[in-house]
Amino acid sequence: MLLPAAAAPVRGRGRALRSALRDAVRSGRLAGGTRLPSSRELATDLGVSRGLVTEAYEQLTAESYLRSGRGAGTWVSEGVRAAERPVRDRAPRAPGARVDFRPGTPDLSLFPRSAWAAAQRTVFGRLPHGALGYPDPRGLPELREALAGLLTRRRGVVADPERLVVCSGVAQATTLLGFVLRDEGMVSVGVEDPGSPEHSSLFAATGLGTVPLPLDDEGLALAPLARSGVRAVVTTPAHQFPTGIGYSARRRGELLGWARNADAVIMEDDYDGDFRYDRAPVGALQGLDPERVVYTGSVSKSLAPGLRLGWLIAPAALTERIVARKRTMDLGNPVVDQAVLADLIVRGGYDRQLRRCQRAYRERRDAMVAALGEHFPGTAVSGIAAGLHIIARLPARYGPEDVLLERAAGAGIALRTLRDCGTAGSEDGTLPLVLGYAHLPPGDIARGIAALAEAWRTGRTHSG
Repeated sequence: MLLPAAAAPVRGRGRALRSALRDAVRSGRLAGGTRLPSSRELATDLGVSRGLVTEAYEQLTAESYLRSGRGAGTWVSEGVRAAERPVRDRAPRAPGARVDFRPGTPDLSLFPRSAWAAAQRTVFGRLPHGALGYPDPRGLPELREALAGLLTRRRGVVADPERLVVCSGVAQATTLLGFVLRDEGMVSVGVEDPGSPEHSSLFAATGLGTVPLPLDDEGLALAPLARSGVRAVVTTPAHQFPTGIGYSARRRGELLGWARNADAVIMEDDYDGDFRYDRAPVGALQGLDPERVVYTGSVSKSLAPGLRLGWLIAPAALTERIVARKRTMDLGNPVVDQAVLADLIVRGGYDRQLRRCQRAYRERRDAMVAALGEHFPGTAVSGIAAGLHIIARLPARYGPEDVLLERAAGAGIALRTLRDCGTAGSEDGTLPLVLGYAHLPPGDIARGIAALAEAWRTGRTHSG
């Protein structure tokens, strides 16, 4: 085992060894089921004391990275995802890519510059000097009041402004919750599989492992969740990422029942909850049991991710600990941007922005579906009722998957597949692509899908 502990200063060798072992497990260099050397053998190999190795093994066993049994040795746990491995982007990330179909990015040109600038002028005209001091770590009171009203009205959330914490997006909300759960003694959190790789990476940064849990047609499968033993789970029930499943009413009730029986916590990432095109959005899970659900959301898709403005609504039992952790993290978010967002919400500008985005994204979704039907006949699409991406299951004749991705990359087309989101991939022979459309004009979508089809045909001709 190549671990750098021996090169660290004497007083830092224990920390270096623990960190190196964690990194080796997370990166996959130490795969699940790998048997580790005995503490004596590893100490000899590294030139450190046996006690130092024993302490490292014990600590990582407590954190669920390792498992051990009396007389059976020490092994790498198989139930914890290698959370910090980077998402595999087999298509180029270079700016020179002709078309980027990867999901997760809104159209930044839709940002309401004029409305934002007008709100800024209003805010600067009335913001008292005292408001520019160190802020309340929960967030500006005016914004918390405005968000509470907005989320109650649009998402059916039970939103007490005193339990709402303004965050730097869902990423910080996830990290705040992770630290609080770790402080309570938890060692791992359940995550959807397939799901967002970012959830696992963020929890790993707080010292928590993640347990991937499968989905069925109604949402997170309950039996594997119950067997997992976790007491916290992350969900995207409004529009599951990446499959687009909307959790059924029955599954929502079952999930809340599990949380009550297991004394567990559910984190609801309201991913794309505002962007539904066929009917009104389904209300948030949190509205059914605000004492079991931590609700999170942001303006990253509706306004811009660069604003770094989001929120977390916590159960009463967790609120003060989350606020205390927020205080030690950053003392709070920028006051002026919070005040501007509050003004935009109160004056109706935010609702107008949502309607504008919905119109634009519905048109782009339709362009994507039409282009796939024209250039890849037989493709089954799902997840089209909401969100900013679709799942396109190309027929097997367009495979194998790696060959299609290689041809796409050669043509400068960036793609992502279900396999990139943690799942083993398709079981029916189809090629499931996760295609983002929100950031692309309809014409670019049509040309991009046509270029992908041409790349496949050209490669087929050359290989034939």
